[in-house]
Amino acid sequence: MTNDLRIAVAGVGTVGSGLIRLLEENADVIEGRAGRPLVVRAVSARNRGRDRGVDIDRFDWEDNPAALARRDDIDVVVELMGGSDGPARHLVETALQNGKPVVTANKALIAEHGAALARLADEKGLPFAYEAAVAGGIPIIKAVREGLSANRISRVYGILNGTCNYILTEMRNSGRDFDDVLKDAQELGYAEADPSFDVGGVDAAHKLAILASVCFGSEIDFAAVGIEGIQRISSVDIAYADEFGYRIKLLGVAEWIDGQVAQRVQPCLVRADTPIAKVEGVDNAIVTEANHVGRTMFEGPGAGAGPTASAVAADLVDIARRRNTPMFGLPSRRLTAASAYPPEKRRGHYYIRLNVLDRPGVIADVSAVLRDTEISIEQMLQRADHDDGGTAPVVVITHETTEARIMAALQRIEALDSIVETPHLLRIENF
Repeated sequence: MTNDLRIAVAGVGTVGSGLIRLLEENADVIEGRAGRPLVVRAVSARNRGRDRGVDIDRFDWEDNPAALARRDDIDVVVELMGGSDGPARHLVETALQNGKPVVTANKALIAEHGAALARLADEKGLPFAYEAAVAGGIPIIKAVREGLSANRISRVYGILNGTCNYILTEMRNSGRDFDDVLKDAQELGYAEADPSFDVGGVDAAHKLAILASVCFGSEIDFAAVGIEGIQRISSVDIAYADEFGYRIKLLGVAEWIDGQVAQRVQPCLVRADTPIAKVEGVDNAIVTEANHVGRTMFEGPGAGAGPTASAVAADLVDIARRRNTPMFGLPSRRLTAASAYPPEKRRGHYYIRLNVLDRPGVIADVSAVLRDTEISIEQMLQRADHDDGGTAPVVVITHETTEARIMAALQRIEALDSIVETPHLLRIENF
């Protein structure tokens, strides 16, 4: 009887091909750490004949991915197809129902169906591992679920999408606008042909919902994540932020507040001298704040064949060693059904950029609205860049206030006849 861990891989694209290469190149190291060989036996993908840079003809082929889960000669199924439903979900459910552990890099599947999958895995007594679904090669799930298991975590935040971080970094370094840098990112392979999931914040929101559940022991609640992308960020905003001593980053932030969970993905201003502000390019970073260990930070590559395959292989090593940690750190029956913290109650500082008619009395009108909504001004910058009668930018940094007051103030400011375009709002996160 073989002692091999016999693996089926569904999805042999960038990550799947990278996993096959990794398992072969590091076979001796992996066998030593796993206690037995890890061997790919069967694969499935959309296009059998595609050149992947690895030879898949030596593996058994299944046209239907779910057939992998029914094979008697397979011990574990690796799902790398992507998508929250359809073939990926069917494969994963079939594998668990047939008594096979699952490893996946599919953050959408976990974020949207994690609760049901956790219950099924618990019922079957099977591992369901997904380290690669959050922050690529950064071992954040294991770090939180195991390394920080003795702590109460109050907040987790970070840069969870390398595409957005690359775009914002290049906009700041080059002074170019979003659309121009996005084209570069697509040409370099950092952004998809349809980049909406990345730049719209959905990809980061999937990862944040997973992190929040693992950190807080709460049921996963992707629908409660407030999502805002980076499409409206301009080079003007980045320049003003720099002038005030900030950097703009797309952040996912989750907090445990009085038994409720606050979750938001938004472009934010962060102090330029903080560690999170210095994470550049396509890298990811996650920070946790816990009651005994304090603040910890994890940084590294958040995507790519090698880093993501590394995380998948680490999960396979755990399964080879017969380790079985609950998906979200607790048995599914013990996860808290925490309600969503009302976003209007968020407290913080805010950046407001206005484009106003360049005429007397405009600043007084804006200040009056802020006064009447009980918002005080920390800093204000006005530049008359045009001739009299033209328009001019006004930037306001507020003192701490609530989201509800800011939204009420913006509604009244936008109604002023001196405001020539929709006010632009960014949150400031003082970590």
